[in-house]
Amino acid sequence: MVTSSTPQEHTAPGLVRANLLRWLYVGRLTLVTGILVAALVSWFDARRPDTVVVIVLLLLSVCLTAGSFWVTHVRRSEPSGNFLYAQVIFDALLVTGIVHLTGGPDSGFASLYVLVISAGALLLPLFGGLLIGGLSSILYTADLVWGFAEPFTIFVGLRVILFSVVALITALLGDRLRRAGQALGAVASELYQLRLDTDDILATLSTGVITVDGTGRLAYANPAAEGLLGIRLQHRLGERVLEELDGVAPSLGSLLQEAIHRRVAVSHGRVAVGSSRRAIQLGVSTAVLDRGGEELPSATVLFQDVTDVERLDALRVRTERLEAVATLSASLAHEIKNPLASIRSAVEQLGHGRLAEPDREVLQRLVLAESDRLSRLLSEFLDYSGLGMAHRDELDLRTLVQGCLLVAGQHPDLEGVDVVTELDDGPVFVVGDADLLHRALFNLVLNGAQSAGPGGRVTVRLSNEPDRRRPRGTEIERPVRLSVSDTGPGIAEDERERIFDPFFTTKSGGSGMGLAVVHRAVEAHAGVTFVEEGRDVGAEFVIFLPGASCGADAPTAGATA
Repeated sequence: MVTSSTPQEHTAPGLVRANLLRWLYVGRLTLVTGILVAALVSWFDARRPDTVVVIVLLLLSVCLTAGSFWVTHVRRSEPSGNFLYAQVIFDALLVTGIVHLTGGPDSGFASLYVLVISAGALLLPLFGGLLIGGLSSILYTADLVWGFAEPFTIFVGLRVILFSVVALITALLGDRLRRAGQALGAVASELYQLRLDTDDILATLSTGVITVDGTGRLAYANPAAEGLLGIRLQHRLGERVLEELDGVAPSLGSLLQEAIHRRVAVSHGRVAVGSSRRAIQLGVSTAVLDRGGEELPSATVLFQDVTDVERLDALRVRTERLEAVATLSASLAHEIKNPLASIRSAVEQLGHGRLAEPDREVLQRLVLAESDRLSRLLSEFLDYSGLGMAHRDELDLRTLVQGCLLVAGQHPDLEGVDVVTELDDGPVFVVGDADLLHRALFNLVLNGAQSAGPGGRVTVRLSNEPDRRRPRGTEIERPVRLSVSDTGPGIAEDERERIFDPFFTTKSGGSGMGLAVVHRAVEAHAGVTFVEEGRDVGAEFVIFLPGASCGADAPTAGATA
């Protein structure tokens, strides 16, 4: 954690003021020292300079400068307004004394008033800068008029005007610089506080954070990163660490290297740390800070221990799988139980041997019908269990839909049902098994026709949307939307969650496998299936399938719907 210091140390105005005062002290001592040396040389030349006055000025300058330096640079105290006024006024009086000692009207040191006026403009507010300019003009004029009994000449007037103009210009510039410095100081203070807050937050995070620059040199590492990796990093700032990171956590340094050179972040990754028996899994993501230009960007990697999370996820998946098997087994047992009960009852009656011939024939037909039903049920279940893509070909889904509807139109359940198609122009390419997709679409159309009934309507829509919107929560590339809606009674809200379960049906005599086959077939194609309320009435089944990347009209996947 970074400790805080005085505001003067970290703000732009404080730094500028401290630097100005430092140069002011140096210039003052240099000036009086030079004057003293010149006076001593003149004294030895028997020109009788007033060396006592020069020595007094030197002593006053040294005492004032030493005390001021102690306050502003040793104790690092913020100088008050009176302190700054005292410094500039003393310098104005000092320059006046030097000008007086070096010839007054003929002195070449009169231009030092410009430096004093400039210092006043930079150190004092606008009014103070103008005040120092006026004071310098008054002191210079008074020294000439009363100190040397010189008349007020044009030359003197020009110098006074020059001092006034310099005072006005430097005061205005100083005021603007001061305002800009205050604004920068406020920003610097906020950035400094933000840095403190950020350091505190990152230091307490359980997530490891490591930042390297474009050359692979370490720029930042928080304590959590050291703890998770088991190495010390904070004392190695500015050193190359990518190879060491790869040695501790294979691929961690490589991920950072790849992020830097490819300028692409990794959203999800996994690396292992430790021995094979006691390895921990780290979930890793990277971020790239690209400032543009040819300079390589810096990269940040964030990682945390996901070993327990992955174990829980694996346990949850296993539990869900077992629950699904148990549910499916219970449904299958229930479906098998009824035909077996009928067969058992019929066989028991046939075994008594005292049945009339017509009754015997009825029971025999019952046994055969229930056996056929049981065989058909098991065949559908085995077919469902082994459902998968036998072939992977590039298909024009539009042509497949048209062919499927042509076959479905011959089914008795579609008699009296109006089938409407809304297909986009042009081919719609997907990669998949034509037979499997044909079967899924056939089941959807047949299900819609059975729900709509004679006089109803089934609508098949195939959308090749320009922006290729995909459903939220999925990562389907170049999605194609296929939907089948009907004008039937719709699906109750409490039935929608089970509508794709095997053996679940709301229709009399239905096997409950049709929609389950649809769901399984779409899953085999890495797609998703939804059931929604119809646009008018009834229900609408929506399928999203990944589009083929080689299709000429298949644009890149766009936003999420």
